[in-house]
Amino acid sequence: MTDTTLATPLPTRPPVAVEAPPGYWTTVLRRLRRDPVTLFCLTVLTLIVLAAIFAPLVAPHDPYKTSMLRRLAPMGTPGHLLGTDELGRDLLTRLIYGGRISLFMSFTPVALAFLIGGGLGMTAGFVGGWVNMAIMRTTDVFYAFPSILLAIAISGAMGAGLVNGLISLTLIFIPPLTRIAESVTTQVRALPFVEAARASGASTFSIIRVHVMSNVIGPVLVYASSLLSVAIVVASGLSFLGLGVSPPEADWGLMLNTLRQSIYVAPWNAALPGAVIFVTCMCFNLLSDGLRQALDIQR
Repeated sequence: MTDTTLATPLPTRPPVAVEAPPGYWTTVLRRLRRDPVTLFCLTVLTLIVLAAIFAPLVAPHDPYKTSMLRRLAPMGTPGHLLGTDELGRDLLTRLIYGGRISLFMSFTPVALAFLIGGGLGMTAGFVGGWVNMAIMRTTDVFYAFPSILLAIAISGAMGAGLVNGLISLTLIFIPPLTRIAESVTTQVRALPFVEAARASGASTFSIIRVHVMSNVIGPVLVYASSLLSVAIVVASGLSFLGLGVSPPEADWGLMLNTLRQSIYVAPWNAALPGAVIFVTCMCFNLLSDGLRQALDIQR
């Protein structure tokens, strides 16, 4: 007689959920959060930017109110934490308001150059041929002159003023960003996934938007962030030479120019605008280095 007893089924384990690997930008954010130097610089720059944006709310005095009785008051004077300038205006207030123009003169030209130079570079790198030749040879002309001298020449020819300063700074930043974008695009164009997308019938615009731009924007963005400190120095230099904003506007470079005659009488007061420029530029440079390291991830 055969055994007809049914076999007892084996217990089954519940399916184990497999966690998906983190995305590229998630990994970038995690690496940035683990970099204390980058976080510190980002905090300092955030405070400077917020102080400049909300200057009417945080500034203790009127930036244009003069007082010849309080001119060149030392640091720690009651009511004037950082002292006063050559016209008796509160230095802390002037520095806060000066950040508005100085930061605007750094972010705006770099952002415009990022858009124009990045677009020209990707076009030259992806299309190639005579288009590449025309764009890159035109940008090479700008490399015949040092950036600061070219900015001075353009501003001197167009005249002093905020708008002319923005134009001159934008023009000197377009060529390096174009070259970086063209170099990276040329490398990405030859990668297998771009050739596969082209063979599958994808349009040129779709290939550039999905495959090329996502790989080019990282290196170009890192390089653009390193130009912010250069923009502040060049913009301050133009104002120092009288080619930027005009008095009585508050600008870090213009403050250096007006206070330089008082350097032997009140050296600390005269050094404050330069110290603010130095700290801001150092934070931008260190932030750019941290961003470059965080973005350096193999996809």
